[in-house]
Amino acid sequence: MEPGNHTSVSEFLLLGLSEQQRQQLLLFGIFLVIYLVTVVGNILIMVAIGSDPHLHTPMYFFLANFSFTDLCLSSTTVPKMLVNIQTHSHTIPYAGCLSQIYFFLWFIGLDVFLLAVMAYDRLVAICYPLHYTVIMSPRCCVLLVAMSLLVAHFYSLTHTILLAKLSFCMDNIIPHFFCELLPLLKLSCSDTYANQCVLMYWGGALTILIPLLIIISYVRIVAAIVKVPSASGKWKTFSTCGSHLSAVCLFYVSAIGVYFIPSASDSASKDRIAAVLYAVLTPMLNPFIYSLRNKDMKNALWRFLNRRMDNTSWNSVSHFVLLGISTHPEEQIPLFLLFLLMYTITVSGNFVIITLIISAPRLHTPMYIFLSNLALTDICFTSTTVPKMLQNIFSPTKAISYMGCLAQTYFFICFAALENFLLAVMAYDRYIAICYPLRYHTILTGTLCAQTVALCHVLSHLHALLHTVLMGRLTFCADNRITHFFCDIYPLMKISCTSTYLNTLMVHTEGVIIIMGVLVFIISSYACILSTVLRIPSAKGKWKAFSTCGSHLTVVAIFYGTLIWVYFRPLSSYSVSKGRIVTVMYTVVTPMLNPFIYSLRNGDVKGAFQKWMNRM
Repeated sequence: MEPGNHTSVSEFLLLGLSEQQRQQLLLFGIFLVIYLVTVVGNILIMVAIGSDPHLHTPMYFFLANFSFTDLCLSSTTVPKMLVNIQTHSHTIPYAGCLSQIYFFLWFIGLDVFLLAVMAYDRLVAICYPLHYTVIMSPRCCVLLVAMSLLVAHFYSLTHTILLAKLSFCMDNIIPHFFCELLPLLKLSCSDTYANQCVLMYWGGALTILIPLLIIISYVRIVAAIVKVPSASGKWKTFSTCGSHLSAVCLFYVSAIGVYFIPSASDSASKDRIAAVLYAVLTPMLNPFIYSLRNKDMKNALWRFLNRRMDNTSWNSVSHFVLLGISTHPEEQIPLFLLFLLMYTITVSGNFVIITLIISAPRLHTPMYIFLSNLALTDICFTSTTVPKMLQNIFSPTKAISYMGCLAQTYFFICFAALENFLLAVMAYDRYIAICYPLRYHTILTGTLCAQTVALCHVLSHLHALLHTVLMGRLTFCADNRITHFFCDIYPLMKISCTSTYLNTLMVHTEGVIIIMGVLVFIISSYACILSTVLRIPSAKGKWKAFSTCGSHLTVVAIFYGTLIWVYFRPLSSYSVSKGRIVTVMYTVVTPMLNPFIYSLRNGDVKGAFQKWMNRM
């Protein structure tokens, strides 16, 4: 997997949709509007489904996942294209190009499998209506989505690994607006027979076998509809399939046009137009297709957009009572002093890390840029919960307002997710530093570091917004006591007097993607690092190379161990007392320990600290 052994190019040049300078501003405006409409439209679909109990059915569960996939698919290509137009820099690093192909193919594959799953859902609903809820159980729905994720991942990974084995010589110009598979195969100066074979076999499965299964499903649906005696009954039954059929036709017509035309007759402009159709326009149009043609969705969107954010209309509680870690009066002062000390150390330690990195020129490297962002995240993460807990210890009411509780939940989830993404970025940094040391500064440029951190922030806010909106739709009745020291998801769901099925489902699906996906990425990075380190001849060299990862591995182990223990288990088995103790580990103890882990095990940080103290 070392590009240095296979290619003489370190970056590619994306020509974009047009090379004419006068068209760049127009293209930027058009695609910015398309991207914003895509993001807003798909988020509205997800929020409407999450907020309306009438839409808590398998059909809309799959639609919510489809909207999330469309959002990710569009975000894989369009933001980079907009940045290239704005900065007049059309380059993309070799590793960045492979990453873009990997995620693009993953979300394309996921779109295909979800369309098939949605066709199966319509088949069961129309042909076996009395058995629908039994067959399409919540467990079955989650398994279908999880299987779609897994197969799409293998599809993407297969193509990316094969592509990484190819050699690229002098020609590095891609006549496209993103790193697409076929243009890269044409650029390669080595044999692409294996890639072409896998493309045909996998492509055949995705664009022939899956559509064939969808067609078979609809043949059976039509056969069942024909048996309905009344014309109005036939129309009403088939109308539930109209949106899905429109999405299938729009997606497959453009995708087949790109991948199943012989390469000799391909034109770059035709490829780009077709790619815009299925990778940019389709994700934008899907929310309109599923809302304008769907009465239930239109009603849900209308109710959501016109509903006032007045919690008194939804809840009989105006505030919650945070019971804290302990209710024993004699333990309050020791707890106050202990958490005040930990919070002071956390803020001081992480602030020192940030100051050292800013003040020491030798620490102005990607590794320490990410570390300073992690330190700032740790300060914000701890500040979301501990100050309120310290205040409540001496408060007779221990109250937090309804909106204050939602705000705390939002920022807590946001900073937890941000720490999650930053740990993944830092693993990638170590992977590049050890596996490709000579190209480290070429790959991890200042621009790429800034873009990566910005992407982490955007994804974290979207993740937090999704769960907070779902939490805001729950009803809370008489019981307003939260057996925790802050407004955490599970304790809040425990006291809700309405169904928390969708909330739990999102934690175990979207949460699994965010947390476990990143953890798998980190483990894969360290597997590659370990493989590289083992090839170093001397034991001293091995220790020196791997020692730069020790701090990061320690933080990863503490953070993910406690996080998975708390959230990735059934709500019914959640233990309040154990949950509070384990939550303290990753919300308070880990942010406090990070400065020590990264300073005591790091000679550069210790040296910068000594120089800083001497200057003072």
